[in-house]
Amino acid sequence: MLKKKEYEAYFFILPALSMLIVILGFPFVMAIFMSLNLAWVKSSLLGFTFENYARLFHDRIFYNDVIVTFSFVLATVGCHLLLGLGVALLLNMEIKAERFFRVAAILPWTIPDVIAGLIWRFMFDPLSGIINSVLARLNLIQSPITWLSDIRLALPSLIFAEVWRGYPFVMVLLLAGLQSIPQGLYEAAEIDGASAWKRFRHITLPNLSRIIMIAFSLDFIWECRRFGLVYNMTGGNPGHATEILSLYVYKNYFIFFNFGYAAAIAMVLALIMMTISFPYLKASMKER
Repeated sequence: MLKKKEYEAYFFILPALSMLIVILGFPFVMAIFMSLNLAWVKSSLLGFTFENYARLFHDRIFYNDVIVTFSFVLATVGCHLLLGLGVALLLNMEIKAERFFRVAAILPWTIPDVIAGLIWRFMFDPLSGIINSVLARLNLIQSPITWLSDIRLALPSLIFAEVWRGYPFVMVLLLAGLQSIPQGLYEAAEIDGASAWKRFRHITLPNLSRIIMIAFSLDFIWECRRFGLVYNMTGGNPGHATEILSLYVYKNYFIFFNFGYAAAIAMVLALIMMTISFPYLKASMKER
């Protein structure tokens, strides 16, 4: 039997839970129905079929977008972890103007990805962009580089922009983890003659392992959902070189009006994100 206080706790979380069910649960259920041709897709509303999912296996663009998505997400998340850990280690040191540097380091994360996409699109512009201008003044290039129009450079340029915009999230998590490590461990290791690398390897990394795993899971999920930055920088071009799955869902739903197929792609993307979220959920449950 639940105690009175437990009932009160459920009562207080009921408004937030109801909002989540309405905002997230209802669209999710309707997307499942649409992907199975059970709602708003064909004249036969009860035409249950896996046609949309079967179509995925014959869609070359879908396979291409899966590869592009994983390339974009893995490269971005990997760089977020490396850059975030490096900046967190620097900010964890005793330096002057510590607060200023912490605020400066977190600023890119405050910029919405839509705005960041527009900013970087203008910066990568081959004629008026600042990147080509700086490289030309340093005599590193002889002619303008078409960063976002070159099939070889478009995706790396996109990854570079997202690494700059998104690394502060990982940095904040790792910085909080670093500050929770007892300083006595480092002092004892230093007395024993352990080098800086050994202290990092045997004290810092083991104590950050759980937070690194959580940061990886959350960042992976959010990068799979990334849309605004990609849409505003390249729109998936040139060709489908930078088209990630979230953009492919958008095109099929709002441009080609393939509602059922767009829902099927969204379900596959949701399944990928749910699979990646298991380590995060496991770590969260472990605390209890």
